[in-house]
Amino acid sequence: MLVLVINAGSSSIKFQLFNMEDESCQVRGLVDRIHSSESYLSYTVTNQGQLGKPLGAVDYYQALERIVASLTEPTAGVLHDVTEISAVGHRVVHGGEEFVASTLITDEVEKAIERCAELAPLHNPPNLMGIRASRRLLPDIPQVAVFDTAFHQTLPEHAFCYAIPYELYRQLGVRRYGFHGTSFRYVCGRVAELMGQPLASLNLVACHLGNGCSIAAVREGKCIDTSMGLTPLEGLVMGTRAGDIDPALPAFLTEKLGINLSEAMDLLNRRSGLLGLSGLSSDVRDLERAMSQGDHRAQLALKVYGYRVRKYIGAYAAALGGLDAVVFTGGVGENSAWVRAEACTGLEFLGLVLDAQRNRQGDPERFIHAAGARVQVWIVPTNEELMIARDTAQIARRHHH
Repeated sequence: MLVLVINAGSSSIKFQLFNMEDESCQVRGLVDRIHSSESYLSYTVTNQGQLGKPLGAVDYYQALERIVASLTEPTAGVLHDVTEISAVGHRVVHGGEEFVASTLITDEVEKAIERCAELAPLHNPPNLMGIRASRRLLPDIPQVAVFDTAFHQTLPEHAFCYAIPYELYRQLGVRRYGFHGTSFRYVCGRVAELMGQPLASLNLVACHLGNGCSIAAVREGKCIDTSMGLTPLEGLVMGTRAGDIDPALPAFLTEKLGINLSEAMDLLNRRSGLLGLSGLSSDVRDLERAMSQGDHRAQLALKVYGYRVRKYIGAYAAALGGLDAVVFTGGVGENSAWVRAEACTGLEFLGLVLDAQRNRQGDPERFIHAAGARVQVWIVPTNEELMIARDTAQIARRHHH
């Protein structure tokens, strides 16, 4: 069974084609800079190297047409015919309260995704354009939506409610939603396998640290708390996002700087985080280099970043009432030994002790806790696309029956 996974962003469409017999990725690629004259398709067939070609100006539908054409191309393609694709899986960032699980896409579902767009104005509209293009281009193939928010729909009311007038929740859906759910679901399932224990027996804290960062408390396979909120701005310090701040700050900034609210929000979303603190870069690798050369603000940025992760791990250990393992994933979580060490420092009282050598080097997927530590610590490279493909295959099979 072949499943095409599509992740349509604000100016790009990423895609992967999976063979679900062995869950192998056959092809991966990307159309970048959609809607500009520089649109570009890059395309990698597994074990064969990369191809790329400029497309001129394309919209989402044309971009998808080119992706499908490249899959069936006589020389470099991997399919004879597009009908070999059994199903298409789409990443959708925000499912609101409408979606607690991955769902077969119908006209109704499409409308519901559109209703959620005001909660995620940067992400849902492009996700939706990808879905519409795909349904038009491949009308006979079942399409499935997999939501970043769905995993967090198990949060209890006391964890998702903000302490604001309750009518705002009832009328406008103002609550904590959380994101990165597909990533959390993958790494929690995987870490349970690696520990050789049923997921339903474990208390886990999962840290997804990438350009966006969030953390989840997972009890017996169900998420009970997470750090991102109504939007992805709440919680940890991120590449360019502030994370937790005093909620009065936007009002203060509009008054003192003479800027309007959308400029203040832009400052918190795009000019804060590691970039704002360091004045240098939103990329942890750049900051680690600068820190090793004695740059104080780079060091400060990384310290604040690591400290926030540590505070959340402690808070979530409390929320869970005990901790079996911490798992790090995402570009930073998987690759920065410094950030992992900083996040775990001082948590020895919880039974969390790193092995410095293991933390520094080893396989991409490995444990990094010291011998005899009560709490295990793992690095698990995330694979959201595979999770989307699994859900899509499962739902498509049900649909066929």
